[in-house]
Amino acid sequence: MPNEDQDNEQGATPVTPAHRRRRLAVPVIAAAVAISAMPASSLITIKGKVAEIYGNKFVLQDESGKALVETGRAGEDEDLVAKDEAVTVQGRFDDGFVHASYLVRQDGRTEALRPPKGPPHRRFADFDHRP
Repeated sequence: MPNEDQDNEQGATPVTPAHRRRRLAVPVIAAAVAISAMPASSLITIKGKVAEIYGNKFVLQDESGKALVETGRAGEDEDLVAKDEAVTVQGRFDDGFVHASYLVRQDGRTEALRPPKGPPHRRFADFDHRP
C-alpha cells in the first residue's frame, strides 16, 4: 500500500486525512438562473450580455429572455457597462426589474454597486386582514 505522504517534499509536514478534506472544501457561489425563471422578490444571480443601456439601467439578455437591471448611482454616467459586454449580476428581483448589488465582469473583476438589502418593507395596512 503506498504511503499517503510520499508526495510531500522531504522535511515537509505530513498531511492528515482531515486536513486534506478541509483543503478540498470550495466555497459555493450562487449559480446563475435563467432570466425567464427568476422568482419574484428574491435574491438572484443572472448572467448574459448587455443588450441596451438607459442611464443607470441596462437590459441583460440570455437565451431565455431579457431583464431590466437597475444599477443605482454607480451607473449614472452610463459607462458602467458596454453594449454586448458579457456580465453576471447579483441583486434582488422586485417590481419587474433587478436591483443590482454586484456586477461581475467576464475577466472576474467584481464591482459592488450597493450593499444588498433585505426583502422590501411592507406597509402596516398590508398586514390588516380584517373583513
